[in-house]
Amino acid sequence: MKNTNVVYMKKVESKVDEDIFDGKIKQDAEKNYDYAYLPTQCPQNHASKLLELSNGDILCAWFAGTQEGVSDISIFLSRLNKETDCWSKAEKMSMDPERSEQNPVLFEDDSKKLWLFYTAQKYGNQDTAIVRYRTSEDYGYTWSDEDVFFDEPGTFIRQSIIILNDGTWLFPIFRCAVKTGEKWTGDHDTSAVKVSADKGKTWQEYTVPDSVGLVHMCINKLKDNTLIALFRSRWADNIYRSTSTDGCHWTTPIKLDLPNNNSSIQSFVLNDGDIVMVFNNINSTQSEQRRTSLYDEIEEGRVDDAERNITHAVPEDKLGRKAVWGVPRAPMTIAISHDGGLTWPAVKIIQDGDGICLSNNSKEKKNREFSYPSVLQSRDGKIHMTFTYFRQVIKHVILTKNWILEK
Repeated sequence: MKNTNVVYMKKVESKVDEDIFDGKIKQDAEKNYDYAYLPTQCPQNHASKLLELSNGDILCAWFAGTQEGVSDISIFLSRLNKETDCWSKAEKMSMDPERSEQNPVLFEDDSKKLWLFYTAQKYGNQDTAIVRYRTSEDYGYTWSDEDVFFDEPGTFIRQSIIILNDGTWLFPIFRCAVKTGEKWTGDHDTSAVKVSADKGKTWQEYTVPDSVGLVHMCINKLKDNTLIALFRSRWADNIYRSTSTDGCHWTTPIKLDLPNNNSSIQSFVLNDGDIVMVFNNINSTQSEQRRTSLYDEIEEGRVDDAERNITHAVPEDKLGRKAVWGVPRAPMTIAISHDGGLTWPAVKIIQDGDGICLSNNSKEKKNREFSYPSVLQSRDGKIHMTFTYFRQVIKHVILTKNWILEK
């Protein structure tokens, strides 16, 4: 059953009025928070990522097109200028007609160079993904041409780069692997950290031990410089946690009390040292809904073993588990930890509904998930989060910490 300390809110409507995809920040009087729906020109919008720039603007990147995994999926970018209360028209940032470009990550380095990273895969084959990037020297108004950043197939990203006190960059990734004759389903995915001592010019990779099935590693640097990482579970059981003192060597991840439904999570260290996390407060024990895989609706673009060029050993889960797909992706939930992510006494629902995700078909509006959240605390202390709303639009919500703590 769901956590007993969750504060539940009224369920939402079953569809979105497209007339409100205008980017304007409004007030939700019932829920007592501000919100906006980011402008979109595509039927499907998913996997948003927020970043507050050093100039005070907030950027949001996500992927959009007809359906995740097909070749018309591209990266889009919108800006919330610090002087306005409206998101800008979404700008298309990638244009490969042969690959599905997904999971954007925004990063501003200590020289104020802005980086946009994203994956590029062949249809519904995450084991073929490489990581591409573009950079900007003027806060994202103009951009370099795209180029390849990590070229090893099966490299996937979702979370931000962390800079250590000595200037070292940590970039969490996950490896998507398949066996000969298989199509990717997530059964063999593992987490690792790319480490760079020269601002991204060269990288060393360190695998997280016993991380088969644990992905979307989100690294948090605490005030005492301890590093903690939180993981999504392919097994749709719980969120997992690992720690490190140097960013290279990580403890075996342990299961937390918070559930996970094999959908993305994200966390952020607040100004006071607490951690805020956004996730779906449900796992596979709470629903019997299942689908075969994330891309079971995509029949085109299959790749054969020769094209995959499988030359490495494929990791296996010690318990023989297989990835679980189709568990509802709702409610969208926010939580706070006071002890470095060990316990989460404050848990509150942002948006609730049935969360049905047995199809990714956005043209026919078959999907009703609230998922793939991003979260940050801006310099004025407000907490901003975005999340996928029915795969039709990205919703932006503005909160305070007190709002989360209130019962």
